[in-house]
Amino acid sequence: MRLLLHICCGPCLLFPIKRLKELAMPVTGFFYNPNIHPYMEYERRIEALQTVARLHDLPVIYSEKGYGLRSWLQSVAGNMDFGKRCLGCYEMRLLETAKHAKVKGFTHFSTTLLYSRYQNHEAICRIAEEVAQKTGIEFYYEDFRRGWQEGQEMAKELGIYRQAYCGCVLSEEERYEKRRLRLEKGLRPDNP
Repeated sequence: MRLLLHICCGPCLLFPIKRLKELAMPVTGFFYNPNIHPYMEYERRIEALQTVARLHDLPVIYSEKGYGLRSWLQSVAGNMDFGKRCLGCYEMRLLETAKHAKVKGFTHFSTTLLYSRYQNHEAICRIAEEVAQKTGIEFYYEDFRRGWQEGQEMAKELGIYRQAYCGCVLSEEERYEKRRLRLEKGLRPDNP
């Protein structure tokens, strides 16, 4: 089994890579996240990923498609609401991962999105299974959420950049809108 692991960010990699190494699974990382905006945020996440990859001696492939703002906008066009846009975003990233896995001779693909408590776990699994059917590359499933707290603690201890939103500009807008509403109600704002 050779696994190509889609990685959304450094902190979300910490627990999954620990777990996969415990299983002695040969893993290569794959970074393809055109959802991350603005560009400086994209760069910060790459830097955090590179730090974690070095610590775990993990080879990482960076998609030749690069930043990809336009492709991401096309994938979510007409579905800007939270939840709906996420489905298109998951699909584009998982499909690119599986296609890359096929071309490079990997037998399986997976994603660190399965680590986050903030992502739609069931939708990710359903879309990944559909992608597996389309591409002929098997989806490796493991519920990495059980290591959420451990991964967050590792990121803090290592001083790894931990972002406050999924990466998409719409998520960032919603984060600031929630903060504004909390302030209007006289409540303590969450960290932006």
